Amino acid sequence: MATANLQDTMNSVGQAAKAAAHSLSLAPAAQKVDALQAAAAAIRSRSEDIAAANTIDMAAGADKGLSKAMLDRLLLTSDRIEATAAGVASVAELDDPVGRELSVTDRPNGLRIRQVAVPLGVIGIIYESRPNVTADAAALCLKAGNAAILRGGSDSFNSSGIILECMQAGLAAAGLPVNALQRVPTVDREAVGMLLRMAEYVDVIVPRGGKGLIEHVQQEARVPVFSHLDGINHTFVDAAADLTMAESIVVNAKMRRTGICGAMETMLVHRDVAAEFLPRAVAALQAAGCEDIRGDEAARCLSTGLSPASAEDWDTEYLDSILSVRIVDDLDAAISHVNRHGSHHTEAIITGDAEAAARFQREVDAAIVMHNASTQFADGGEFGMGAEIGIATGRMHARGPVGAAQLTSYKYVVEGSGQTRP
Repeated sequence: MATANLQDTMNSVGQAAKAAAHSLSLAPAAQKVDALQAAAAAIRSRSEDIAAANTIDMAAGADKGLSKAMLDRLLLTSDRIEATAAGVASVAELDDPVGRELSVTDRPNGLRIRQVAVPLGVIGIIYESRPNVTADAAALCLKAGNAAILRGGSDSFNSSGIILECMQAGLAAAGLPVNALQRVPTVDREAVGMLLRMAEYVDVIVPRGGKGLIEHVQQEARVPVFSHLDGINHTFVDAAADLTMAESIVVNAKMRRTGICGAMETMLVHRDVAAEFLPRAVAALQAAGCEDIRGDEAARCLSTGLSPASAEDWDTEYLDSILSVRIVDDLDAAISHVNRHGSHHTEAIITGDAEAAARFQREVDAAIVMHNASTQFADGGEFGMGAEIGIATGRMHARGPVGAAQLTSYKYVVEGSGQTRP
């Protein structure tokens, strides 16, 4: 498509989204619930169409040489399609975030000032290979009264297209504007740059994907961005850890799904338990399919089968069956390593020492800090949000899983009885 024509197309998408956002912001809670329930039903009724489209995407991804982890992110099994529908239905059941009274202040002069949640407006969402993000993002935006312009990765273009049709069917069934949920109608990357510059139509951009995508969005966007750069997540096995529990947690944190941003990428082990714990943990990880475990010198002295870790490993998000391991002297060293090499996403400590856990949770700089739990729980659905649009690691507006409530802003509503300011 010629650049001028593409710009016209994107402007039309933006204009339609802006108009739909106004209508959606006024929609009663029950109407949005009806739309989401109808969308979930549509996903279930069109599961065979979604699976067929995903087969096309998977074949194209294999031909392109996508990694095993990336193909896993792209894959939609029948269970994952059902989980996608269930996620949309669960968002429908959440309390409506719009209109929440966030605070009330009664002033001495008789003014009552209420802080009330309102939609953000139009949200541009840019994501990579996971087609289920189409449903998650659309459902959360709809619940929070926002219009959305979705731009999924070209790898999932066919799968995402059918899922979006199901979400739009839900809008239509509830009598809401279909243009409240749109997608960039081309895989042309030039359209992404246009979306990032559409400040007259788009109120916020949410990127969800790898470090390259996030950095590009942050550098090019002319509108606010909710984002994280990557998920370099650590699990620290403390001296007071239950080692059986620790073994189970680290295997899950690394191997449940290696290609998600909540996967553990580095394991830190307290020196006092390293000789006992590391060999059994390495064996369990390898049995679960971890193909490459890279250790520092101390780790390699305690366990066979480890390759040498380089300086770059401590700053790498693998998103694959690869893990780096470091032996640390104490809690201070663990906290120091995490704060130096982590990406402020999700960190975990395994310990029976409540004071050590409290210190780790207080002093580690991350959006999510866990005690005796797998980092794979870093997910909006697991946090009771129904779904998430991503994990934000900045400090402005939203941090951690971004669900429907985080996709609102607020206004101040002031009630008076004739007051004038002296």
